[in-house]
Amino acid sequence: MRSIKLFLSLIFISAIVIFLSAPGLAEENTSKAQLPVLTTSAGQSTDVTTLNIIMEEAEILYDYCDIPGPDLLAEGAGLGGRESGEGFHVEVYTDLDTYPKGTPYKTIIFAIGASLKGMGASGLTIDSEVARLTSLIDYCKKNNIFIIAIHAGGASKRGPSGSDNEKMIDAVAPFADYLIVVEDSNKDGRFTKISEEKGIPISQVDYALDIVSILQQVFQ
Repeated sequence: MRSIKLFLSLIFISAIVIFLSAPGLAEENTSKAQLPVLTTSAGQSTDVTTLNIIMEEAEILYDYCDIPGPDLLAEGAGLGGRESGEGFHVEVYTDLDTYPKGTPYKTIIFAIGASLKGMGASGLTIDSEVARLTSLIDYCKKNNIFIIAIHAGGASKRGPSGSDNEKMIDAVAPFADYLIVVEDSNKDGRFTKISEEKGIPISQVDYALDIVSILQQVFQ
């Protein structure tokens, strides 16, 4: 009888270990984000459009700005009533009844991926975009804003060391509080290495739309 109980216990423990080691399961449960949330780009690629679609599919209300700096982030929910203009885009979807204008952002989500065309349209260079991201992250750290970094662009938004895309990863990923990547973005284990070295929880999924369920759990 004792041997049977031991055998069943070992099976139960093994099942728990397998569950906790599965990508996108145990890690996401350790990271909880709060509203209001701002989405933005790290590199001005169209991956931020993918991120915003994911947010809508997850039914998470958000504000969006393509090139916010610390001053705009400090405006809080509603982005200070700013309007889109040439090389500058904002969208406000936050429930301003629940989170009145000016309510400090609790979370920021970066969509990582470089586009020279996108940066050019915003009057940015690689260096000025990195500088903007650095100042934004510094503000977040000083004001306890939870940082989620998402890489959903796959191999097309990767490159050799020192490439534009890798510079965007360098600028954001090591400073995130939570990483979410698609498998095709992490074939070389780059994000896994960052996660292990910096102690950042990470979830890896097969496809970008799989991120929907992860964000729903993160913002529970």
